[in-house]
Amino acid sequence: MKAWRKRRYSAAFVSKLSDAESEAAETQTWVEISLRCCYISQEEALELDQRYEEILSQLVTMASQPEKWTIKDK
Repeated sequence: MKAWRKRRYSAAFVSKLSDAESEAAETQTWVEISLRCCYISQEEALELDQRYEEILSQLVTMASQPEKWTIKDK
């Protein structure tokens, strides 16, 4: 994750987390398209969607509290 390397500056870290959130949401869209095209089963789609919801939740939590994750200068 590129965001992890950007932990020195809160704004850069949050920006990268936001990018990751967008990418995860896009992947959810592709899961939905894959389901509609019958490339994956309903069960697979539900499992992937649940996993991505967990990931999105974690990203939002991290972005809302960047001070817990950024590197503090000594």
